[in-house]
Amino acid sequence: MQMIWNENSIYLHGRVADRPVFSHSSHGGRYYVFPMSVLRLSGAEDRVNVIAAEDLLEQGAFDSGEEISVRGEVRSFNNKSGVGSRLIITVYAREVAFEQREDENHLTLSGTLCRPPIYRKTPLGRDICDMMLAVNRRYGRTDYLPCISWGGLAQRCKDLPVGGKIRLEGRLQSRAYTKREGENAQERTAFEVSVMEMELEESVLDAVPSGREALNT
Repeated sequence: MQMIWNENSIYLHGRVADRPVFSHSSHGGRYYVFPMSVLRLSGAEDRVNVIAAEDLLEQGAFDSGEEISVRGEVRSFNNKSGVGSRLIITVYAREVAFEQREDENHLTLSGTLCRPPIYRKTPLGRDICDMMLAVNRRYGRTDYLPCISWGGLAQRCKDLPVGGKIRLEGRLQSRAYTKREGENAQERTAFEVSVMEMELEESVLDAVPSGREALNT
């Protein structure tokens, strides 16, 4: 089966965390943003921001606590205002549905590794590898999405070459952190893709030390 190298799809099921507020207008349409809460199996909460066109909001009452499913794409925006995080990550909704089911957070991405991976260990010795994936849209724009892998997968990601094409599955997660500037401290939220599975283009496999054996164990 031929690989699709510019795939970007996400499915979320959780709850509306707050009512939508106006975000922006584009090409004659009005768009709104609302936070969505999705529980992990561990019970921890990921809170992600969803952007939806005005006509999608007419499908139900977007009251806090309402269960909702969203299908769409993960988008990035470079914040140049100097306030808050520089890279803004949101979910662009293409479909919404009000239904009851188990919480779910699943995405599929394919694109190009645009920075060298950063490999490190936690204070407790757990392996982590940070990556930045460039995913092209249909009309010339590109989304830059931070990704993180753990454990044995992190060890296998650290040698991936810049420019290599990657397809991955995982979830979009939120992470609170403290930004310190001198004596001032601000609480912020970072968003990243937690990688669960990964598939590589043939040429990338050949470029990685130890090749297929290292990436498939």
